[in-house]
Amino acid sequence: MKRILVLLATLPAPALAAGFERPIPQPQTESAEIWFLVASIALIASLVAVQMLVSRR
Repeated sequence: MKRILVLLATLPAPALAAGFERPIPQPQTESAEIWFLVASIALIASLVAVQMLVSRR
C-alpha cells in the first residue's frame, strides 16, 4: 500500500511541470554601450602601448 501511494505521489509531478519559455533578450542600455566604448578604447590604447614598447628594441 505504501508503494502505491509513493508511486501515485511521484508520477504526476512531471506532468504538472510548466513548459519551457524562451527568455526574450533585452536591448542594450545606453550606459552599457558607453562602458563598452570605454573598454574598447582602453584595449586599443593598451595594444598601441605594447606595440611601442616592443618596437623600441
